[in-house]
Amino acid sequence: MTGEPLDRSIDRRAFLARAAALATASAAGATVALPSMAGASGPLSANLRAGTRNRALDQPNAYAEPRPEAVADPTELTIAEAAWLIRANKLTPEQLVEAYLARISAYDGTYQAFNLVLADAAIAAARDAVRRPRPGVLHGIPLAIKDNYYTEGVLTTANSFLFKDFVPPYDATAVARLTASGAIVLGKTQMGPLATTRATTPAGVITTVNAWTPTNRNTDPGGSSTGTATAVAGRMATAGIGTQTGGSITAPSNAQNLTGLKPTMGRVSAAGIIPLTYTRDHPGPLARDARDAAIMLTAMAGEDPADPRSQGLPDVPDLIDAATPVYQRNRVKLRWNTRIGVLPGFANGTSTTALARQAYLAQLAAIPGVTLVDVPLPDGWSQLTGSTFNNIRLPERSEPFMPYLRTDLRGFGVSVTSWLQGALLGGNEFITGQRAKLLLMERVLNELFDLCDVVVQTDPVPFDILGLPEIAFPIGFTAVGVPIGTILGGLPYAEDRLLSVVAAYQAVTDWHLRRPADPPSAAARTHSEPSAETPRLTAEQVAELTQ
Repeated sequence: MTGEPLDRSIDRRAFLARAAALATASAAGATVALPSMAGASGPLSANLRAGTRNRALDQPNAYAEPRPEAVADPTELTIAEAAWLIRANKLTPEQLVEAYLARISAYDGTYQAFNLVLADAAIAAARDAVRRPRPGVLHGIPLAIKDNYYTEGVLTTANSFLFKDFVPPYDATAVARLTASGAIVLGKTQMGPLATTRATTPAGVITTVNAWTPTNRNTDPGGSSTGTATAVAGRMATAGIGTQTGGSITAPSNAQNLTGLKPTMGRVSAAGIIPLTYTRDHPGPLARDARDAAIMLTAMAGEDPADPRSQGLPDVPDLIDAATPVYQRNRVKLRWNTRIGVLPGFANGTSTTALARQAYLAQLAAIPGVTLVDVPLPDGWSQLTGSTFNNIRLPERSEPFMPYLRTDLRGFGVSVTSWLQGALLGGNEFITGQRAKLLLMERVLNELFDLCDVVVQTDPVPFDILGLPEIAFPIGFTAVGVPIGTILGGLPYAEDRLLSVVAAYQAVTDWHLRRPADPPSAAARTHSEPSAETPRLTAEQVAELTQ
């Protein structure tokens, strides 16, 4: 359908009410289960293992005939293209898995994207897939899983000393939904320690590199979902999942030429994920384009009895349809007429990034259905989104970790500072911060979004504070070949609108189709050991950069 999406005014009011309730629950001490406190079974895992079918994943728009240049190399395929070949019996899941495992063997010694590769289990799952009915587009698709998602019987550490031996008894709900949809877990990926910064060891030594500059560890690969981003960008997985509390999906996606989708708070259950901040943790996909992101979110989204944030939400819209470009007389147009808000100064200047943003806005403006609108920042924006109120998140991360903070601070490694800051923040400051959050929410929903339907973002943090959806995607490259990305933010539960804009933009550009060159093969066999020259983050740097 190409008509207007449902009116969002009710969603705005309901979302504001939910945010107030969530702030109250957080202040009252909502229950957050750490690994040592987790129950013995995941509420949804048994049902999902039985093969619950998500019919939204088995529709014509979920499949795309592969580009000729991608057919020769299965690791170049998008989800939609690989699924087309698998459905046509021109590619088997085992062939696809083996192609990725070959790249992991050859190049992950340089990339250091994975901390655990499940080669035997992935091949076994691929062989088993041939004997099972195809539940949809994710059938046989190999994925990379961030190491804070529970995976049954598989080490899940959150890259932390605290959980170095933790083996979950069940899958996180998001992982269970993906595997029930036919996806195959290739391995667990490196991440910032306890989801705080770019991927390092718990002691701060930098590990995972940006796939676009594999020999330069100083190029930021984005964090904390660093390993997932590098695995997908380096063609060692078709897509992957991460989590975002302060830019941890959008930042690595922008840094590595990917399309990353941070959904509305609660759209995807956070049950079975080692927590960071209860009111800001967002699970979501990192993918190669808008359609793949839509496929992943379609599989992951839905109500979960184990996560109150996921309950009572509007139905998940047809995301795959929204992420399918619409053509009129062989010309791309927007699925829905959309006002895109442009914040003050977004494309000012002559830097490479400014020029890329100017070209991006011009390309958007040329798509029928787009109206660019200059929008002012809401009153008090700098204060309400600044570090003082942003740091209100810190007590939420410290509270469930208090038993660890009381016994051995060394378990937190280089990221200990933010946990201590959270433990020391006063109750009055926390309550004031919750009130500020609701004021910011009201102004964004009732002022900013009265002028536009989606808005450009220069920083993911404000919409992370509010739990509003964001999508990151590529718009160019620097002179030295490092990707330039941007972010669009949307109304609550309006992931479909964001996907429709990015799908149209990607139909008229090719940034998202570009892949990095392979790293030098001489360093490709085994993970290189840190040396005295290996960069490392100090506790002070981690405190400054922490999500």
